[in-house]
Amino acid sequence: MKKLSIIGILSATLILSSCFGTSEKPAQGATAPPPPSLEVSTLKPETVTIFNEFSTTLEGKQNVEIWPKVSGFVQEVYVEEGQKIKKGQLLFKLETQTLNQDANAAKASVNVAKVEVNKLKPLVEKGIISEVQLETAKAQLAQAEANYHSVTSNIGYSRITSPVDGYIGEIPFKVGALVSSSMVKPLTTVSDISEVRAYFSLNEKELLKLKESMPKNDNNLMDLKNAPEVTLIMINGEEYAQPGKIAMINTIINSTTGSVTARADFENKNNLLSSGSTGKIKLPTVYENAFEIPQTATIDLQGKKLVYVVKDDNTVTTMPLNIIANTQKGFLVQKGLEPGTNIVTEGVSKLKDGMTISPVKK
Repeated sequence: MKKLSIIGILSATLILSSCFGTSEKPAQGATAPPPPSLEVSTLKPETVTIFNEFSTTLEGKQNVEIWPKVSGFVQEVYVEEGQKIKKGQLLFKLETQTLNQDANAAKASVNVAKVEVNKLKPLVEKGIISEVQLETAKAQLAQAEANYHSVTSNIGYSRITSPVDGYIGEIPFKVGALVSSSMVKPLTTVSDISEVRAYFSLNEKELLKLKESMPKNDNNLMDLKNAPEVTLIMINGEEYAQPGKIAMINTIINSTTGSVTARADFENKNNLLSSGSTGKIKLPTVYENAFEIPQTATIDLQGKKLVYVVKDDNTVTTMPLNIIANTQKGFLVQKGLEPGTNIVTEGVSKLKDGMTISPVKK
């Protein structure tokens, strides 16, 4: 009886297991999920202008330091700091009392020498003295006249005028100050800011890119006359209304800094710009037949940027980018991609080589 009971229990257990077992089998005829619908973009070559910014220092067209040619006390100052002046305008007058005394003494020496020459002439004519004595007296007269002219010239140097049009800078020496040509600071500086020169530096890579993008002349050198205009961003962050032109690029690299100096010139008829001010130069670089790849379309792999290219069968494969410049939207490429290539522009982080997608044209 016990054996029959055990057999009955086992049979019931097997029957229940077959009816309520936990093992499941996939339903026959189930389909795989559809490929993801992702946005793609067709590449078209275009001309793209990239702006690079460089810190700059402004200087007037001419910054002329005014130095005294003679020593003396400042007797008069005829201008004010910041004043606009004209070429030839009187700026300073130095005290000339000592020079006047020297001039009087030199004039007296000239008169004495003339008397000596006039006295010897008839004696030579009568043969009383030799011609040599007369020539010696004439030489002494010439020396005395030269000394006199030198002193009077120094008196003229006591009146200091401006060699150019411009604006007066700082005047560190006031009336009564003793000045000389050997002092370490000039009397003042006259700055002509009718045109302003903006100096900036380029490193070796930036210089190479500029050379590649710049128009060339018949000698295959950079043609600055046909170079694109540049923009000045003033210290307040606003763009200066008048565009400038690149006037000079020094192609000799400084071995210490690894950079070169360049200059852009700007007209300053409204006198808005000041010598010594700072700002930034926006330098355009034009790339032709280039593709702009949006950042959302790229992935990073071992320090390289890649995109997913869509094949004819809608499968995707990665392709590395040869990036030549960065843009606000992404990256600029000129080589390695062909016009008409379709690239995935969204969801690229979830893709793998060989996956199939359902492309949605942008």
